[in-house]
Formats: sequence, C-alpha cells, structure tokens
Amino acid sequence: MLLLAAGCGAAKRPLRYEDLTAKVGGLEFTHITVDVSHSRDELLGVLQRNNPGVKINLPPVDYSRQETFVVAAGPRSSTGYALRVVSVYEHGDHVQVVVRERTPTLGDPVSARVTYPFRLLALPSNKPVHLKWLGRP
Repeated sequence: MLLLAAGCGAAKRPLRYEDLTAKVGGLEFTHITVDVSHSRDELLGVLQRNNPGVKINLPPVDYSRQETFVVAAGPRSSTGYALRVVSVYEHGDHVQVVVRERTPTLGDPVSARVTYPFRLLALPSNKPVHLKWLGRP
C-alpha cells in the first residue's frame, strides 16, 4: 500500500513565467487560440495569421531557455471581459497553465465595444503545455 501511495500523482511545482501581453500590444484574435511557440519565427507566424496586416512588435524572448504560450478568448462584446492567469506549474511531464475569463455583471461599468482578451506568456520550460480554462466546458 505504501508503494501505491508513493507513486500516485506527481508533485505540482509552481513555475515562474513572464506575462508579455502588454509588451506585444493590442492584438485581435477572432477565434479561440491556444499555441506554444519554440522560436521567434513560430510566434510571429501565429500572431500574423491571427492579425493579418497588423505590424507585430515582439518583445525579446530567450528561446534557448524559454518558450511562449498564447491563449485567446476570441471576440467579446464589451470592455468587461479579460483573461487572468490563475497559476502556472510543472506537473510531472508537462506544464499546466490555468486561466479564468472574467465576465462582467450587469452592474459593471463597461463600454459596449468588441474586445479580444488574450495572454502571451514566456515559460521557462520545454515540456508540453496543457491549458486548464476554468469555467469553460
């Protein structure tokens, strides 16, 4: 029984990450997007495919030690929507990124205009990245 309990589940280890969202500027993802990039060219390709004709300003990332992860919610109807990173951790053979979408209530002071919530993270890992989107099926 002790061997079974010792082998159950890998420990979760919090992982430091850098949120690059503000540095890349206001991009518009017209559909839900989840992507991991292992090079500047890969990330640039993902961002250009989702934002045709827009000049993309990439922040510096050391791809020899990091990878980038983008998650986008697609278009939303007001300024009250946002994506928040809840946690990032290593869990065995992968990295888990947990996000939650903030949705406005009727009493929130928001502007009615289309917004495109997203997050761009730099992660210090080359393990597969899994997304857990709280509140979404």
